[in-house]
Amino acid sequence: MKKTIVALLLAALTAAPALAQTATDAQRKAQAEREAEERLHTDWAWLGRYRDADAAVRGPVSVVFIGDSITQGWYDMMPAFFVAGRLGRGIGGQTTPQMLLRFRQDVVDLHPAAVQIMGGTNDIAGNTGPLTPEQTKANIMSMADLARANGIRVILASIPPAARFPWRPGLETTNKIAAMNAWLKDYAARTGATYADYWSALHDGAALRAALTYDGVHPNKGGYAVMAPVADAAIRAALAGPVGHRP
Repeated sequence: MKKTIVALLLAALTAAPALAQTATDAQRKAQAEREAEERLHTDWAWLGRYRDADAAVRGPVSVVFIGDSITQGWYDMMPAFFVAGRLGRGIGGQTTPQMLLRFRQDVVDLHPAAVQIMGGTNDIAGNTGPLTPEQTKANIMSMADLARANGIRVILASIPPAARFPWRPGLETTNKIAAMNAWLKDYAARTGATYADYWSALHDGAALRAALTYDGVHPNKGGYAVMAPVADAAIRAALAGPVGHRP
């Protein structure tokens, strides 16, 4: 009997830290969801996210990376890639209309030589409501127009591969991603922009290569290591060329 009681006590003590961690994770998730819901009503594009960082920028900026969680994760996981003059301005979960609303503050007003625009994953997912491909294209064209009008060279990033979106089970993704990437590549060619083809570097069939992701959508450190040479080449090409033009 004593052995049984001791075993139960030991099991309880062993389980306690794990249960506490689970509770903490749940609390953090709930808090983040509350904050996100409040922001939808008070700062839909989350202009406050980088306002102070933008104001603190000093010196020349070579390139700004604007995008969603894939861009944010790049800075969070691989900060060494963002050497002096490279700025990360990604926000998890964002769609292209949100990016467009903050484009002047987070890109144009920083006077970079170039901008990489990576968006569309969350448009397909419908994170801020239904968006047609034409609406996504219009938002990307508007960002490119703003950049060119201010002497900023444009890099259009492909949407990385994803066979599914874990937060949108059952949604068809691969054909939509392929169609948007085909348009991005064509639009870049027609406007003198640079196309950064991350999809080809990351894919395994229609999916993101398993070794390069932690959830099938977002790259891990290995994924970003594969993306870095593509970005470096795109930046060199963009900075070596003219600003570009409207089609």
